[in-house]
Amino acid sequence: MGELYRCPVLFITAMIFFHGSAFSQAYSPGQLLSSDFHEKRRELLRDKLPARSVAVFFANPVRNRSNDVDYPYHQDPDFYYLTGYTEPDAMLLIFKDDQENLEGKKYNEIIFVQPKSEWDEMWTGKRMGVEGVKKDLGFDMVYVNADFQYYKLPLEHIRQVLFKPFHDDIRNTVDKGDLYDLVQWFRQLSGMEDSLRQRDAGKKSRIKYDDQTLDRILDAMREIKTPEELALLQKAIDISCMAHIETIKAGHPGISERELQGVQEFIHRKYGSEAEGYPPIVGSGENTCILHYEENSRTSIDSGDLVLMDVGAQYGGYSADVTRTFPVDGTFTPEQKQIYDLVYKAQRASIEACRKGVSFGEFQKAGYDVIANGLVELGIIRKPAEYQTYLPHGLSHHIGLDVHDRGDMYTLQENMVITIEPGIYIPDGSQCDKKWWETGVRIEDDLLVQKDGCKVLSSLAPSTSEEIEDLMKQPGTPGE
Repeated sequence: MGELYRCPVLFITAMIFFHGSAFSQAYSPGQLLSSDFHEKRRELLRDKLPARSVAVFFANPVRNRSNDVDYPYHQDPDFYYLTGYTEPDAMLLIFKDDQENLEGKKYNEIIFVQPKSEWDEMWTGKRMGVEGVKKDLGFDMVYVNADFQYYKLPLEHIRQVLFKPFHDDIRNTVDKGDLYDLVQWFRQLSGMEDSLRQRDAGKKSRIKYDDQTLDRILDAMREIKTPEELALLQKAIDISCMAHIETIKAGHPGISERELQGVQEFIHRKYGSEAEGYPPIVGSGENTCILHYEENSRTSIDSGDLVLMDVGAQYGGYSADVTRTFPVDGTFTPEQKQIYDLVYKAQRASIEACRKGVSFGEFQKAGYDVIANGLVELGIIRKPAEYQTYLPHGLSHHIGLDVHDRGDMYTLQENMVITIEPGIYIPDGSQCDKKWWETGVRIEDDLLVQKDGCKVLSSLAPSTSEEIEDLMKQPGTPGE
């Protein structure tokens, strides 16, 4: 097939992503976003590409968990954003300029996908195949990945430039009908970029590898959410809020961290979430002071302990990110309430400073200043500059297809969706009065940046200390 096409010399912009987070292969978020959405993302990317370039994307590989068990499949977010395709062993090429075959047909994108297979589909579920991708995802130039492997790539130049390092190995080790070897070979593509760079190192090459440019383009695209994306994010956030509400109501001394995690996940599934957007954080007592605590293994939470839950539902591939902190026995101690109210005050200061055109540094500083001055007033630190001892992280990030989504951290723009998440963490042995020890508090909400301010999308979940205590007086009946 390669002999039937001609292609000019191209500059190559190559990007490879392998994230490997959990996602249900049986769930297809493509049902929730139209093929028109993904096509417009490709058009926008093409418009921003440098002249005479092609952007190359790979689907995430399947990740092995143990022996013959794999992790639930999660598509590379960029690949999904541009295609809607949720299966592994695929490649996408997007050309800046129209290409033309010898018959005069023009094209500017090609996608390679895994083939239909009655045997594999019996074990792991339906595949789209070439015709399904054409029909449901709106692609014209679609090939099975075997066409790519066996010298059938339509663009002879691209085939030679990108994949020559693999040709000899393929010719010597892979039989044309061996689908297992084909899949194994495709998994090797994660090392392709390194092979290319090593091959051309120290040589005058016509090929320019510019992954930084592609990074900047995708950051700018994905940080601004479309109405379709906002609808999915709001759904994910609403589900998360419902889960936090029911889990707080279910809390009581003696409950385990994993039980609380289970309530969260049950509510997520009840309302249609396909997964969590990241490993749930459910820490109690001293575990509230571990920023990314994921073990959730404490078997009995003591009366008087705080519980910090940083858990977000994923819906249609988009992840919420919501954190609430509550006293397991229903009432904050005086010291816990002072810390909690200080964190809440800091969050409100950052939210009030959040609007289009404001820098990330400016609205985060509003929260930092409240924390710093408040810790001094409580006698926990001696001077404001020491606040980072008890607040070592940033107060914001983008959310979307990744819980820490693509986007720059310079200036707020309309239709960005960000978090604001101040916290205070005082572990055992801290250089302050013991009455503050084992106190970890974080309050995190998701916000939509608007022209004249920020809309709190996660306001469904109560967040003041009084609201939390009132909520805990209600009977815990998760799922009903």
